Amino acid sequence: MKNSTKLRLIISFISGILMGMTAAPFGVWPLAWIALIPLWIFTVKSQKSEKSLYLYAILWAIGYHGLTLSWILGLHPLTWLGIPWILSLAIALGALLLFTIWGIVLVTIWAVSSRAIFQFIQNNKYTIPNSLIRVLIGTTLWCVLEYIWSAGPFWWTSLSFTQSPHNLAILHLSQISGPNTINAVIVAVNGLIAEALMSGKLQTNSPIFRFHKGYLSLAIGLLITSHLVGWAIYSQPLNEQPNNTLKVGIIQGNIANRIKFTPEGLRLSAIRYINGYRNLAQQGVAAVLTPEGALSSQWSDPPLTINPFYQAILDEKVVAWIGAHRRTGNSYTNSLFTVTGTGEIFSRYDKVNLVAFGEYVPFRDILGRIFPQVSAVGSDQIPGVSNQVFDTPFGRAIVGICYDSAFTRHFQRQTALGGEFILTSSNNDPYNAAMQFQHHAQDVLRAIENDRWAVRATNTGYSAIVDPHGKTKWISQTKTFQIHADTVYRRQTETLYVRWGDWLTPLLLLISAVILTLSSL
Repeated sequence: MKNSTKLRLIISFISGILMGMTAAPFGVWPLAWIALIPLWIFTVKSQKSEKSLYLYAILWAIGYHGLTLSWILGLHPLTWLGIPWILSLAIALGALLLFTIWGIVLVTIWAVSSRAIFQFIQNNKYTIPNSLIRVLIGTTLWCVLEYIWSAGPFWWTSLSFTQSPHNLAILHLSQISGPNTINAVIVAVNGLIAEALMSGKLQTNSPIFRFHKGYLSLAIGLLITSHLVGWAIYSQPLNEQPNNTLKVGIIQGNIANRIKFTPEGLRLSAIRYINGYRNLAQQGVAAVLTPEGALSSQWSDPPLTINPFYQAILDEKVVAWIGAHRRTGNSYTNSLFTVTGTGEIFSRYDKVNLVAFGEYVPFRDILGRIFPQVSAVGSDQIPGVSNQVFDTPFGRAIVGICYDSAFTRHFQRQTALGGEFILTSSNNDPYNAAMQFQHHAQDVLRAIENDRWAVRATNTGYSAIVDPHGKTKWISQTKTFQIHADTVYRRQTETLYVRWGDWLTPLLLLISAVILTLSSL
């Protein structure tokens, strides 16, 4: 392998790591605007017969997705489930590998497809400069791939996610056409800077000025304009109406998974959730939200009258959104129940997106033959249907349980069907604070995209209240028991994204097809 190729491989890996540093625990979000430049340049300059492009893309993706998702290793140890230590480590490493491969395939397809189209462009005469066509094609391909990948089971690391929750101005572009609006700008700015570097001529003795001024100006102009447009949306007043006020309570139980089903865990759950509920009821809340699987029990309809939490609801007569499980045949769902002050189960939402190796095991039949202990992981859990709605005594809510938060279309659909506020109920144990803050970043994106208040209840952190502009009005500490009462507002607004979904991606596809066709005539 040539020294120049080795250097490019190192640069690809480092630039992927830089993209990974945009998310928690680092949060250096400005790096996203330059971290794709090396891979773009290597893609353009790579020859058709050159196999190194695969390695450039793979190493960049490992740097980004692998670093961002490294918190998955927090699954280990699973010895409390009876899984041997070494197998527990293998499961955690397998989960990280599976999610990282999901990102590797996306980036590799983007690089190889882009190279093929870039070389087709280079071999034909176009009235539009090749550099600008490459930026259009590269941006379109990335948006198409993210649209497809985000519908799959292993999604978390959209490029738009790199800007949350810090860069609120650019996040407001998601109200136009969802996360792909932000993705398009990030990829286009990186592409324009890369093209400026490749097309530039040495104008002084300093290599820092080796840029094509036109393309660099376009990159800076796009960066500034996109932020100004986002800021203009961000600056719009919320204009909340007093009659839409809803005072809610949050309980963060902080019951570790390893003790949740033990006598000690069941005792702590009863104490913390019942006392927390009663305390919040005395503070005058209209409803109390608990985390995913908070009560570690199965709820039936009607609930068992001997359940102490159910008795507390009948005493205090305050609505409770209860994270529990529902038995269905030989399986169960991870659910959120609306229980009214009279004890009626008003509505139920079943978690749609299950976590691989946490709630189900991919290729269980094969792995189960080799490692029988694998059957202990989420053996009977099934997902909810995708077309659910969640009505409450206060109007229709938009609901996500834990991993659901990463799937933007899940929230957009519920908002389009009349959802007026967001409820997310999550566990987040045994993962570290980096994962918890990344999860918070996902919910900030969902609040902005849908122009809704979001109420987040987690088991171990970070629980929060987020307004429709993505401002975190309150956030809990991590790994502590906390309760909090706050006011949110029901809203009936419709962003362009809520109304039309991701219309930008098909538009980019149409423009790309037209330009490639007409420019070659």
